[in-house]
Amino acid sequence: PPAVPPPPGPPARGSLSLHRAYLRSPLGLLRLGQLALGAAFWVTVAAHKYEGAAHFALFAAVLVWLLTLVLFGLSLLGRWALVPWLGSRWLLTNLVHDLALGVGLYAAATGIMGYKAGRRSYCNLPGYSQHCLYGAYLSASVCGGIAACLYLFSGLYCLSRRCRDQRDII
Repeated sequence: PPAVPPPPGPPARGSLSLHRAYLRSPLGLLRLGQLALGAAFWVTVAAHKYEGAAHFALFAAVLVWLLTLVLFGLSLLGRWALVPWLGSRWLLTNLVHDLALGVGLYAAATGIMGYKAGRRSYCNLPGYSQHCLYGAYLSASVCGGIAACLYLFSGLYCLSRRCRDQRDII
């Protein structure tokens, strides 16, 4: 019997390459800062003993960090069109992520860690011999506050592009 040729495969997609214009854009640079400070926040909290509301702060920081990593990766590879429904609204997706999730959750996490640092400020005294979490909570609070500001700046950048009727992130 004659050999039957195999069925044709899916159409070949273009090769993956970095979207260098995005990496040099204000939004790309802000995303790098957000990822660095977000990682510093949640690593600082996770590396120390934490309890109570710090669980929410850690959850919020990791959630926003992971979503930011996904947005950054898709934007860097120029593959946001592959995301159903959101890909055609990528600027709006970034805007909502930055202002609602980034600023909102990092502001809440920063407030929680600042409050916890304030409650532990007594152990910052010289001669205090017990393990002190003041420095860790204060460091996380500072990183979270700066990260929230970076999310605010990137949200305002996306908002200004949207108000000028631009539909792309760069």
